[in-house]
Order: sequence, then C-alpha cells, then structure tokens
Amino acid sequence: MSFAKDMSYTDYLSLDPILGSQNMQSDAHDEMLFIIQHQTSELWMRLALHELATARIKLKQGDFPSVFKMLTRVARIFEQLNNAWDVLRTMTPSDYTAFREDLGASSGFQSHQYRLIEFIVGNRNRAMLKVHEHRPDLYRMLEQELGTKSLYHVALDNLAQELGLTFPPEAYRMDKPHVACTEVMDAWTQVYRNPEAHWTLYELAEKLVDLEDYFRRWRFNHVTTVERIIGFKRGTGGTSGVKYLRRMLEVELFPELWNMRGQL
Repeated sequence: MSFAKDMSYTDYLSLDPILGSQNMQSDAHDEMLFIIQHQTSELWMRLALHELATARIKLKQGDFPSVFKMLTRVARIFEQLNNAWDVLRTMTPSDYTAFREDLGASSGFQSHQYRLIEFIVGNRNRAMLKVHEHRPDLYRMLEQELGTKSLYHVALDNLAQELGLTFPPEAYRMDKPHVACTEVMDAWTQVYRNPEAHWTLYELAEKLVDLEDYFRRWRFNHVTTVERIIGFKRGTGGTSGVKYLRRMLEVELFPELWNMRGQL
C-alpha cells in the first residue's frame, strides 16, 4: 500500500498543482464554482484541440475512420461543456455580484483555446488576434493557425478531389470567416443526392454537422446562462455581453452543409 517509490494517482495526474490552482480573489462562496467551471472548460477545450489537430492531419492522409472517431469525440466534448452550464446556472445574480468586481478585465472572450478551436474549424477573424497581443507566444500560435488550412478546408480538398472539381479561391479564405460558396454547396448536394456512391464524404459531412450542432448548443447555453446571471450588463472584458453572444449564434461554421438541405 506504500507509494513512496512508485508513481501514485496524484503524481500521474499532477493533482497538487491542479487542485491548488483555484486562486480566489474574494471571500465570496460562489467564486470557487466560477473558477472551477472555467478551468474544467479549458481542460475540455485542450482535449478538443488535441483531437481536432490530429483529425486534420488524418484527413489529409485519407484516414477517414480515425477522423470520424475523433470528430465524434469532439462533439461529445461539447456535450460535456454544455452540461457544465447547468452547474453554473445554480449561481444567482446576487451570488455573482458578490465577486464580479474582483475579476477585473478578465473574460472568457480572452480564451486563446476557444479562439484556436474556432480558427481550426474555419471561423477565422484576424482582428481577434488583438486580444492576445499581450502574450506574444499565444499571438504567434494563433497567427500560425491562420496560415494553415482549416479542418473544413481539408474536407473541401477531399470533396473536390473525389468529384473532380476545383473550388474558387473564396472557398479558402485563410484569415476571414468562411462564407457560403455556391460551388461548394452544389458539390455537397451532389454527395447527398447519391450517398451510396460517395459514402465516405457523406459520413464526413454528417460528422461535421454533428460537431457544429453540439457547438451551437454550447453557444446557446452560454447566452442563456449569461443573461440569467447578469442580464444585459456589459461583459467584464469590455464586450456587450448578451448582445455580443447573440450575434455569435448567427455564425455558421459549415454553411454549405446546412444550406444545401433545402435543395434536396
């Protein structure tokens, strides 16, 4: 029963630094909930990034079974992130007010991991790099991602190759949000009209839609939780709070995969 010379559970998981990293800035009881909610979300996002980065590599290599497994896992990660809002919603406006001023200018808007997830899947905006200028290492990482094809770009490469097509340059915008492209939508429509002939691409498309479905639910629950706790006050990081988050609900990661459904 002695682990004096062996690796223990606590050692393997580095639990001492993890469990000692809840540095509360106030004596408010609910600040612990607020910190742990966001720390665990960042850990789940770290895993999502691990899966998405590898999925992109595997997709380039044509290893579709591995890609499908990883994208399924990312969708389930966002299901876990969704469930976390249920815990945070037990905090009332009065509870949050007790320590909100102690947050200073910190805000989830500044999460570089969330930004990197959006960049990898294709929702890119160079202007968002401004938030990370105070951390040159994070800024460089995000800028490097903008110079790399997104996961959706690689999916489009596979789509074009199988159908013998060439998509216009606007389908591959590197540092701007992806916008719906007619040629891409027509190509996905061709796949969905004959799934048996293009089953791998058909399954890839559904995995992407599944991922975005869970991602949208996470965004919606985020808006609802923020509105429930702070109403329409400005966010701590200077955003417009609920108004900003509601605008984000309109963002589509893979617009052609949603829009073409009306053509079938």
